[in-house]
Amino acid sequence: MEKSKIEELLIKSGAFLEGHFLLTSGKHSNQYVEKIKLVQNPHYVKKTITALKDKVKEFDFDTVVSPAMGAIVLGYELARQMEKRFVFTQRKNDKMTIRSGFDLDESSRVLIVEDVITTGGSVKEVIDCIEERKAQIKGIALVVDRSNGKASFNYPTTSLLQMDIENYEPNECPLCKKGIELEKPGASGKKIFNK
Repeated sequence: MEKSKIEELLIKSGAFLEGHFLLTSGKHSNQYVEKIKLVQNPHYVKKTITALKDKVKEFDFDTVVSPAMGAIVLGYELARQMEKRFVFTQRKNDKMTIRSGFDLDESSRVLIVEDVITTGGSVKEVIDCIEERKAQIKGIALVVDRSNGKASFNYPTTSLLQMDIENYEPNECPLCKKGIELEKPGASGKKIFNK
């Protein structure tokens, strides 16, 4: 799927928002991708993952791992379409962990699937979690990379869409200076990190 088609899908689903947003990183931005708008519609999920499947078919993996919450639907759909195993991670006591009951060990060949990244903090937490289990990370697949390729993970990484969305330190935010109300979209239980 072309970049313009993914952008169109985000706009159609209502996932692409403009305004003044507080990001998990603690930074502010004038644009936000509200992935829940995308994942609430199975038709959009199927189209998105069909496109992502083409980008990851060369990775040698047997297990898809996604962080809770928004990426669970996307990771599961990719695992379903590619007939792979699915595992998800969640935060427990502020630490990313494999959800209890799932198996992941040294023999697991993992593809991490994440919905949207800005700094890549959640993906780095998932990497740490998987490396602790000594599983083999074969690659990382993103639906939207808001870092425009600047986030780095030391593993092969692919994305459907790279966006160069501006973000600002709170004390330098031009939107704050204009008095535009700050919104915090999404509610995945992630702490806001002030840098």
